[in-house]
Amino acid sequence: MGITAQDIKKLRDMTGAGMMDCKKALSEADGDFEKAIEELRKKGQKLSAKRADREAKEGVVIAMTTDDRSNGVLIKLSCETDFVAKNESFVELGKTIAGIALKNLPDTREALLALPFDDTINIGDKVIEQIGVIGEKVEVLEYEKIVAAGDGQVLSYIHMGYKAGVLVELNMAGDQFVEPGRDVAMQIAAMKPIALDESGVDATVIAKEIEIGKEIARQEGKPEEMLEKIATGKLNKFFKENTLMNQKFVKNSKTTVKGYLESQDGNLTVTTFKHVKLG
Repeated sequence: MGITAQDIKKLRDMTGAGMMDCKKALSEADGDFEKAIEELRKKGQKLSAKRADREAKEGVVIAMTTDDRSNGVLIKLSCETDFVAKNESFVELGKTIAGIALKNLPDTREALLALPFDDTINIGDKVIEQIGVIGEKVEVLEYEKIVAAGDGQVLSYIHMGYKAGVLVELNMAGDQFVEPGRDVAMQIAAMKPIALDESGVDATVIAKEIEIGKEIARQEGKPEEMLEKIATGKLNKFFKENTLMNQKFVKNSKTTVKGYLESQDGNLTVTTFKHVKLG
């Protein structure tokens, strides 16, 4: 059957693929749109295999919460170049995937990829299809979620043009805590804490920091019997610089994040947080 310009445009509108790619796919599928879409998808799969060893360090990070701030999700949709990452259709793809994640709250990235993107394709296959459309390695590299517990709420923040995203769960709901929650989310994006407080720092990290502290003190000529005490002091400094609640608050260095939250309400605290960034 003859392939019309209207057919090619329709397939292009459906998939975002180039005009010549659409024409070729329709010709190979004898005008069957479903088969043509499958052909484009196959092209994406082949391209995906070819580019599997390429680094996809660019992309977008989308942070999103429900209107009532009871749940939040983070996704990182990666690509190879900043040019693609800044494309409006690529950003919209990331937002659409995040929206589906927020609606369904899957437990894992693999479960997210298996969810329907629309009536014809799941998210995983849609991403593969986009590899053929864009000509770059595209992946949903990370997925995180927070479901607020009890009377808590989840706030989101997107940093530096989709370069990073943060979710923060506060233990208290209420509009009056939205701004403080977002302030803390911005703090996380800027200062990159590794844990909520010292209790959340991995034991191997603590052991490593103590050993580093001892070695520095040893090289400075400190007595061997003083090394443990000196290393412990350095560890406490590490906690202050690298755990959220102990960090100096970026908007007011005279207080800590913990002190800032308690100034808003004596019982206000962060329950958990998630931070996803490019690179």
